[in-house]
Amino acid sequence: MFKVDKAIAIMALRICFLFLVIALLLAISTSTCVQNVSFSYSGATGPEKWGSLSPNFSACSNGKIQSPVDIVKGILTTSKRLKPLTRVYGASNATLFNNGFNLGVQFEGHVGTLDVDGKNYDLKQMHWHSPSEHRLNGVQFPAELHLVHQASDGSMSVVSVLFQFGKDDILISKIKDKLTELAQETCKKEEDAHIPLGTVDINEFQKKSRKYFRYVGSLTVPPCTENVVWNILGKIRTISQDQLNALKAPLDADCKNNSRPLQPPNGRKVELYDERRDQ
Repeated sequence: MFKVDKAIAIMALRICFLFLVIALLLAISTSTCVQNVSFSYSGATGPEKWGSLSPNFSACSNGKIQSPVDIVKGILTTSKRLKPLTRVYGASNATLFNNGFNLGVQFEGHVGTLDVDGKNYDLKQMHWHSPSEHRLNGVQFPAELHLVHQASDGSMSVVSVLFQFGKDDILISKIKDKLTELAQETCKKEEDAHIPLGTVDINEFQKKSRKYFRYVGSLTVPPCTENVVWNILGKIRTISQDQLNALKAPLDADCKNNSRPLQPPNGRKVELYDERRDQ
């Protein structure tokens, strides 16, 4: 009887050790898969259907101040109340993520702050859309970067950067190898892939903005939360075709063109800050 109990105890210890090894391997893995909600940019789960996919997504269909918009002369107004867009960014540990419908960078801890009319918003993450969601006088650009900020009260403000084809973008160049790794990562449908980036410095994005557009809209993906303060920079940055391909490669087939259709302004005005006009 003692020998049988001893054998069972040894077997139990071996099983526990095996589970411990598996747990450690998962803990040190360079990437993970996390469950995610499903929607897309075409077909039965495309933008026209977002509002019906979940009660939490109702604003996507019923909202009155949705994004993106086309910034045309008819809704544009020059504002003297706006101040230069103050952004103070630094370096922080970050993770590259692919949630199927877009990919981006999630920051850990404090990486930077955006000042909107005296209110501080902390940078949380940034992600790319292609082609651009916002347009300038009807012109759609190859890509758009959203830097998503959140204030202590939960409200959000986004800085949008538009891209035209040209030289390589500095930031994307820094993470190009990780983008390739992300494209090779296999996750189940409705799961995120996460790959650690180490320390990422985005100081270059705090350069003084001489021109930007400001309006109140929404998130451009479900749940399409409204009352988001948008700041679209007037300076157009450059991105190469190879870099754009790298941003698209990891995405689901029906999300490679992850641009939400334009939304009606519904009487909203877009304010313009232009330092040169004020001189």
